[in-house]
Amino acid sequence: MESEIVVGLDIGTTKIACLVGRKNEHGKMEILGYGKSDSVGVTRGVVSNIEKTVGSIKAAVKEAEEASGVQINVVNVGIAGQHIKSLQHRGIYTRDNLDDEISKNDINTLIDDMFKLVMLPGEEIIHVLPQEFTVDNEQGIKDPIGMSGIRLEANFHIITGQIAAARNIYKCVSKAGLSVEELILEPLASSEAVLSAEEKEAGVALVDIGGGTTDIAIFQEGIIRHTAVIPFGGNVITEDIKTGCTIMKHQAELMKRKFGSSLAYEMKENEIVCIPGLRGREPKEISLKNLANIIQARMEEIIEHVHYEIRNSGFDKHLIGGIVVTGGGSQMKHITQLFEFVTGMDCRIGYPNEHLAKVPTQELISPMFSTGVGLVIKGYENDRNSSNNETAEDRVINNREQRAGIGFLKKIKDWFENEEE
Repeated sequence: MESEIVVGLDIGTTKIACLVGRKNEHGKMEILGYGKSDSVGVTRGVVSNIEKTVGSIKAAVKEAEEASGVQINVVNVGIAGQHIKSLQHRGIYTRDNLDDEISKNDINTLIDDMFKLVMLPGEEIIHVLPQEFTVDNEQGIKDPIGMSGIRLEANFHIITGQIAAARNIYKCVSKAGLSVEELILEPLASSEAVLSAEEKEAGVALVDIGGGTTDIAIFQEGIIRHTAVIPFGGNVITEDIKTGCTIMKHQAELMKRKFGSSLAYEMKENEIVCIPGLRGREPKEISLKNLANIIQARMEEIIEHVHYEIRNSGFDKHLIGGIVVTGGGSQMKHITQLFEFVTGMDCRIGYPNEHLAKVPTQELISPMFSTGVGLVIKGYENDRNSSNNETAEDRVINNREQRAGIGFLKKIKDWFENEEE
C-alpha cells in the first residue's frame, strides 16, 4: 500500500518553499518535488502584505505541483516570528480510583487544564509539550500510562503566539486556494529534519538562522526543554553590508552569499571585489576583509543572543552536548568556528538529510530547506500518531501536539468563516 502524500509550506521572510513528500517502505521520507519563490510580503516571519504573500504562495505551490505531478490542496504550514513565546507550567490531576491504571484519558484531562491558562490579550496556545510526569511523588517518568497512582503531575512546555499573526497566515493560505491541515512551530519542524534521536537524548541546542528571525530549540533526554525566537537574522547582515559599503541591497545579498565570511582574520587584505557603478559611475572596489568585518560584528551579536538564551534556559554546556546551526544563515563560511569561539560549545551545520531517502535535486539537502523538510515529516507523524507501531509515549506526545495545534487552528477557522459571512 502506497503511503499518503504530505505537503509542507514554509512561509519565510526571504523565501516561500512548498515540498511534497511521502514515506517509503523503509520508513524514510521521499521528497517527490518542491517549489520556491521569493517572499515579498513577509517581515521577520510575520505576514505584512496579504496580496504579495498570496502571489508568492501560489508561485511556489504551482512549481511544486509541476515538479511532483501531484495536485496540492492541503498543506502543513509553519508558524514563526518574534511574537512566539514559551513558558513552563506544572499541572496536577487527582484521580478518583487507585485500582484503575493511568490511561490516556487521565493525561488528556491533565493536558486540557493547560488550555485554561489565562494568556495575555491576543495570545493563544499553539503547542502543549509534555516533559516529565510525576506519579505519587515518583519523579522523572516519561510514560505514565499503565501505572497505578492517585496524584498525577507533569511539567509542560507551552508555546504561545499572537492569534492575529496566525490569522494572517491562514488567510494567505486560504486565498491561495489551499486548506491548512496543521500549524506547526518552525523550530520544532526544523529539529525533526536535522537532529538525530541520539542528539536529542544527549542534549543539543538547535539554532535556525532565517532571514528575519533566529529560532532556538533546546532538547535534553529526548524532551524539548526551551524555545525562543530572536527577532533578527540574515537580513540584518545584508542591511549592514548595504550601509557599510554603500551599495544596492541585491548587490549586498549577492556579496554576502558568494564572498561573505564570519571570520575576518581568514580573509586577506588584498582580496578585492569590484561592484558595477550606477548610471555611468565608476565601479566600486570592496575589500573582502572589510566585508567579513561587517558580517562578523553582526553575527557575533546574533550568537551572543543565542548564548544568552541557552544560559537563561538553565542548560549550559555542561548539560547539553553542543549546537546544531541550520537555516539559510548557516551557509556563511566559518560560522561553526565563530559559534565555538563565542559560546565555547561544539557546533556543526545541520543538513535536512537525517530522515530523507530520496531527493529530486541536491539543492534540497541545503540547510535553507530544513524547515520545509521538517514540516513534511511532522505533518506525516501527526497523521499517523495513532498507528500501531508507535510507543505509548510517542502517542501521548504526538497527540498532545496535534491536539493543541488543532484547537488553535479551529479558532482561526471559525473566525475566518464568520468573517466571510
